[in-house]
Amino acid sequence: MARTAEAMLAECEGFQWDDGNASKVRSRHGIEPAECEQLFMQVPVLLSLDEAHSLGETRWRVLGQTADARPLFLVFTIRSKLIRVLQARPMNRKERRVYAEAKERT
Repeated sequence: MARTAEAMLAECEGFQWDDGNASKVRSRHGIEPAECEQLFMQVPVLLSLDEAHSLGETRWRVLGQTADARPLFLVFTIRSKLIRVLQARPMNRKERRVYAEAKERT
């Protein structure tokens, strides 16, 4: 049986950043790595499998918000019990609507 993203996240022990991804996220979108990490500590977080880009390793998409309620979209993978953020940007209009609807249900 395949494990869910939630189960895999529950086993994670931290985050893995490389200088390239951290600086790319910061320079392109003004998002600090710490903000990305905050998404995983907030509720709700909407997770979905990124099947189109999961050829070499499983990638996940997440919609969530920072501690300051900044809405973000992330793509991440899990390597050796560490969350590795591959992409981060502000949510677009459609993503904000989907996320707001999910918040209303919780």
